Amino acid sequence: MSSLSVFHQSTPDIPNKVLTHLEDIAATLAEQGIRFERWTAQSPVQADAGQAGVLAAYQVQIDRLQHEGGYRAVDVISASGDPMSELLDEHVYSDDLVRFFAAGRSLVSVRAGEYVHAVVCEKGDLIVVPAGLRVWIDGGDNPHFVAVRLFNRPEGVVAQFTGEKLAERYARLDD
Repeated sequence: MSSLSVFHQSTPDIPNKVLTHLEDIAATLAEQGIRFERWTAQSPVQADAGQAGVLAAYQVQIDRLQHEGGYRAVDVISASGDPMSELLDEHVYSDDLVRFFAAGRSLVSVRAGEYVHAVVCEKGDLIVVPAGLRVWIDGGDNPHFVAVRLFNRPEGVVAQFTGEKLAERYARLDD
């Protein structure tokens, strides 16, 4: 189940609020300029669908998002088993962070002002984090997900690490 936990930076162990309803999550994130919505596949996605099958199942929504956001490149990434430790540290992107989860789950944490918004994204969830917001991403101890990524530039984006250790104070996906 998708969820949003909002923490003040001074209390990383105690969330100010925890939300599980899509509308509440989307509205709370929208206050920070973050887009969150749920997509439904246009056709069933087989386990061995590959990039072309995943993109075909969500093509209508992808096309709409590309048009709305000016995203010029799309790809599909998958993780299975190998922890993504490099993204656990706080970083920023010069372009929007756009992820649609076609399978599996991840924890996307966003620092906006004095608050951290920790979003558990599940199958069907789209999250768009505006460029410049501080984020960290946790796929868990044994990651499993398939995600569609959209980019403003064909070459994609590179994480710029802040060097701050704030992310280390917060629970991980599997905690």
